[in-house]
Amino acid sequence: MLQVALLAALTNVAIAVVSAQDPVVFNTSSPLFGSLTNCGTSGPLSCAEDPSQEDLCCYEYPGGLLLQTQFWDTRPSVGPDDSWTIHGLWPDFCNGKHTENCDNSRDYTNIGGLMQDQGADDTLSFMKKYWIDNQGRDEHFWEHEWSSHGTCYSTLKPNCLPPGSPRGTEAVLFFQRVVELFKQLPTYNWLAQQGITPSETRTHTLSELLNALKEASGYTPAIQCSGKAIQEISWYFYIRGSLIDGEFVPIDSPIESKCASSGLRYYPKSG
Repeated sequence: MLQVALLAALTNVAIAVVSAQDPVVFNTSSPLFGSLTNCGTSGPLSCAEDPSQEDLCCYEYPGGLLLQTQFWDTRPSVGPDDSWTIHGLWPDFCNGKHTENCDNSRDYTNIGGLMQDQGADDTLSFMKKYWIDNQGRDEHFWEHEWSSHGTCYSTLKPNCLPPGSPRGTEAVLFFQRVVELFKQLPTYNWLAQQGITPSETRTHTLSELLNALKEASGYTPAIQCSGKAIQEISWYFYIRGSLIDGEFVPIDSPIESKCASSGLRYYPKSG
């Protein structure tokens, strides 16, 4: 069946393996998920060309600036003690602005059931551990991320999918994509490699945190704080080709972090 073939291709992930001392290497010689479209990965980067000259099934527009956002929730604690958790993958405009809720006709509900129906059980299991809501409303959280952000990808519109794709295939592909990208962005491990681990007493400067992440990953993210507590991080990308099977190209954050310059707390999760 078509959905089985799609998901089989999704599991064929090509991820570069690096040592603890090396910067992260995002695979830019082949798409992460094999070829599900005819877009290829030799076209222009998002935000680089006049969109009127491009096939918007193969060129992400208007949301060509992608950010993979992660939470560090400690009050209440959410997710494993040694991992950040997924917030989402957002398609911002190239100028940093954004839109949301782009197609109410595709505001799918029961995301977990949709994933199971299309054979994405492994992805769903991962989401139940690493993509969870701080109020225990995981399904509502997933529905929100899809309807608010997933529906805004031009390359995920139904007409961009292979013929005969089941209803909701684009949402399944979205969640698969976010999960596999998140796996390549181990924020907790990168900080730990640089000697930065959660503590009730230790404080950090913003430059210390950003420099540590740059050293470990090769790129500078944006950090957001709640008061002096580290709360969220955003890793930025352009994309070449379709979100379905294109290439993520990492970039330094184009925006400033939203934290104080010093006295920052990286609190442990309470369990």
